[in-house]
Amino acid sequence: MSKTKRRDFLKYAVVGFAAPPFIHLKNFRLNQGEAALQNKTITLGMASYTFREFTLEDTISMTKRLGLKRIVLKSFHMPLESNSEEIKTAAAKVREAGLDLYGCGVVYMNTTDEVNRAFEYAKTAGMTMIIGVPRPELIKFVEQKVRDYGIKVAIHNHGPEDKLYPTPGHAYDLIRKLDKGIGLCLDIGHAQRSAVDPAQSAAKYADRLLDIHIKDVTAATQAGITIEIGHGIIDIPRFLRTLIEIDYTGTAALEFEKDGKDPLPGSAESIGYLRGVLDTIE
Repeated sequence: MSKTKRRDFLKYAVVGFAAPPFIHLKNFRLNQGEAALQNKTITLGMASYTFREFTLEDTISMTKRLGLKRIVLKSFHMPLESNSEEIKTAAAKVREAGLDLYGCGVVYMNTTDEVNRAFEYAKTAGMTMIIGVPRPELIKFVEQKVRDYGIKVAIHNHGPEDKLYPTPGHAYDLIRKLDKGIGLCLDIGHAQRSAVDPAQSAAKYADRLLDIHIKDVTAATQAGITIEIGHGIIDIPRFLRTLIEIDYTGTAALEFEKDGKDPLPGSAESIGYLRGVLDTIE
């Protein structure tokens, strides 16, 4: 992508605070010259880890300033140890602000007690998804909980440092024959840091792709770190095209890990860039 086009995309960061969360692709054509795809949308959201240094109230406010409508909460903003009334109060505060609290995570599940707690937490909050990291030996127990509660589990890949699920493929191989309520949360930054192409992963594991953490990174190695989307090495236009091709209907939640004490400018630029790409791509 040329620097000129990138500058064009960045103008959308200026209006990123008010732009709609649904990205409409009109007369969008695939690279292969296929027929135009009409009225397709990608739903952007927020992974609240982005605002880990801030309160729940601040997180709600900044998410709304970015024009986003969907959010997944990390335990910083609604502790897993909370009692049922505390969970209900926090969840109500999010929804009263007009946000769709669809999930929680990333939630680590190392014991059966932690699995039980995660499902009760999500149920009490009215969530439909847990973005989690269950230990492989607990996966059949998790599968039964998915069936009992009607709450999906999206296993999150955490890059080359992760001993359990460094890549989406490691999780997919474990769950591919299990209940369809167990799938993947594809973290495209950690996939790229593991030298795995995010677009190829989205296409290869489309049947289990439940959620996305969208970001950009500086290198396709363990040393890669989060940077504003559009400044890094991930081919974001190609990735977004792939989501359209596979008819992805979940959320692409921004997880901006940079600038923990001042994440809003970088988040706004990243969301603006995504909107700009999708609005101008031909």
